[in-house]
Amino acid sequence: LAGAFCIPLYVPYVLTGRWIFGRSLCKLWLVVDYLLCTSSVFNIVLISYDRFLSVTRAVAYRAQQGNTRQAVLKMVLVWVLAFLLYGPAIISWEYISGRSIIPTGECYAEFFYNWYFLMTASTLEFFTPFISVMFFNLSIYLNIQKRTKMRLDVFHEVHNQSFTEEMERSPEAKLSLKCCKWEQKESAETLDLSKSKAQGAASTSSLDAKDLLATSSKSSRKPKCCNKKSCKNSAPTLCSEKQMKVVSQSTTQRFRLSRDKKVAKSLAIIVGIFGICWAPYTLLMIIRAGCHGQCISEFWYETSFWLLWINSAVNPVLYPLCHSSFRRAFIKLLCPKKLKVQPHDALQS
Repeated sequence: LAGAFCIPLYVPYVLTGRWIFGRSLCKLWLVVDYLLCTSSVFNIVLISYDRFLSVTRAVAYRAQQGNTRQAVLKMVLVWVLAFLLYGPAIISWEYISGRSIIPTGECYAEFFYNWYFLMTASTLEFFTPFISVMFFNLSIYLNIQKRTKMRLDVFHEVHNQSFTEEMERSPEAKLSLKCCKWEQKESAETLDLSKSKAQGAASTSSLDAKDLLATSSKSSRKPKCCNKKSCKNSAPTLCSEKQMKVVSQSTTQRFRLSRDKKVAKSLAIIVGIFGICWAPYTLLMIIRAGCHGQCISEFWYETSFWLLWINSAVNPVLYPLCHSSFRRAFIKLLCPKKLKVQPHDALQS
């Protein structure tokens, strides 16, 4: 709307320095221009508030997702408030004050140099929305960070559980643990025996009946239900299941952490672009009104003015780039056929 109506009328005014379209069209242009810029800001606040509810009150938000009437009511309210902020003042200011201060061939609002009105309007149009957007997005970021920390704590708690405690929960696991311990003990005894053989054969002849009895008693303590084959099969299976579980949880946590970081980054970009586009104009407008245009160069004011329209051009691109949900919504509006994939077509492809 800004590109189709506001800019085409403003370009000749900037190039020639004169407004040639009459007083009525001047007022209409001013109303539409202020309305579009203000509604753009209020819509950013509404979107940020909606995302704030979706993160901090997820259950209640999902329950109200099908309520189209409430969503439409909020969007209509945004446009009504945006109009009420500047529209009545633009239309009726000269009638209330009793005279018009705009020279012939010029087109700007009657309150253009009224510092008190501009300060009040700027507070409602920029400062309050900017603080609100920062609050909502910061709350979203902190909530995401808190949830990520909780997930990581739970993951580390599960990951740090001892293998022995998990094995004690089932008889098969306990048996496999005994098998592994016996096999390790048996291999150690075999190694000690080979070392003693290497030292000399004389020592082997000195073994008495007591030693043989002790060796046989050790062998008898070996569990009958366990053999080397079962030890090799059961224990590694349990170990591999444990590792697969840990790897799966680790992958899930990394994915969620990466997704949360992307959300936080996109929120920071949106707030940053909003501040960059609106802060210069708001500050220069207030200063310009205070000194009646004597202390601010026309070049810088025009530059800040065009930044507002750039913000209107950037927002429809910025939101789909940062959020997949907006991207799907834009595709649904602009290219509805892309979402209509027939089942038999998908099978054939």
